[in-house]
Amino acid sequence: MQLTPRYLVSNRTFIISDEAGQITEFDPVYKRQLVVYRGIDNVLEFQLLNSDQKPIDLNQFTLQDSNDTATVFFTAFYENQRQIIQREGEIISGDDSAVNRGLFTVTITGNDLLNVKSQYLSYTVILQDSHGRQRITYTDTGFGQKGTILVSTDAFPGPAKTYSVTNFLPYDSDEQNDEWYSEWITAEPALNGNAALHTVAIYSDGYAGDIIVQGTLENIVDDNAEAVSWVDIDTVSFDGSSESEPVPVNFNGVFSFLRFKATANPVDITKILVRS
Repeated sequence: MQLTPRYLVSNRTFIISDEAGQITEFDPVYKRQLVVYRGIDNVLEFQLLNSDQKPIDLNQFTLQDSNDTATVFFTAFYENQRQIIQREGEIISGDDSAVNRGLFTVTITGNDLLNVKSQYLSYTVILQDSHGRQRITYTDTGFGQKGTILVSTDAFPGPAKTYSVTNFLPYDSDEQNDEWYSEWITAEPALNGNAALHTVAIYSDGYAGDIIVQGTLENIVDDNAEAVSWVDIDTVSFDGSSESEPVPVNFNGVFSFLRFKATANPVDITKILVRS
C-alpha cells in the first residue's frame, strides 16, 4: 500500500497597521503571494500586526473614537484597476490570546472566479470605523499596500466550452426553401465516453417551425457538408409564440460533429448554445 500524505493548513497572511507612523524594522526580503483556485471556495486568513510585529485585537481596535470597532474590507482587482471582488472580512472571535488576536477570514467563492482566467490579481485590505473613516493596511513595513493573488485553474478543469450557433443557410438559393442548415460544430468525440451527454439551449423570438438536431460520425466535414451522412437526433417544435426562456435539449451519444436543421426561415432563432 502506498501512503501519500496530504496537508490541510490555514492560508494565513500577515498585514501591518501603521499605528506609530514610522518604520521600526527593515523591509522583508519578499512578500508572500496568495494562490486561489477556480472552481472551489477559498478561505483566506489574515492577521493584523503593528509595526513591531505584534498582533492587534480587532474587536478593540479603534480608528478615532474609543467605542469604535473596525470593519475589514478585502478588495481584489485586475492590473487595470478594475475591481472584481469585494468582501467583508469575518473577525475570528475568541479569547485575547496572541493565537487569535487580529485574525479575520475572507471567503472568495467559486462564483467569484467563475469567469476569471488564470492570471495575477492585486488586492488591498482596508479598515473602516462606524463613521466610514478608512485606514489602509500594508503588506510589509515599507508601506506596500498591494498584495498579489495568483488565480489557478489547475485544481479543477471547469465546465466544457460552450459553442454558439447563430448562422443558417438555405439548402439552395431560394429563400422560400423549407430546409435551412446551421454551420457544423465539433461534438468533442475525443473527450467523451460512450455515454457522452450533450446539452443544447435554443433561444428564439417568435420562430414557428421545427429545429432538428443532427449528428455525424464522419471524421472530416469540409465545405461540402451535404456530402456527409447526417442523422436526425432530436426534434423541437415551436408554435411561433415569443419564448421567454430558452428551450433545452439533452441527448447522449458520441458524434464527430453536430449541426441544426430548420424547417422554416430561422431569422427568429436568436442563437443556439451547445455544450458537449
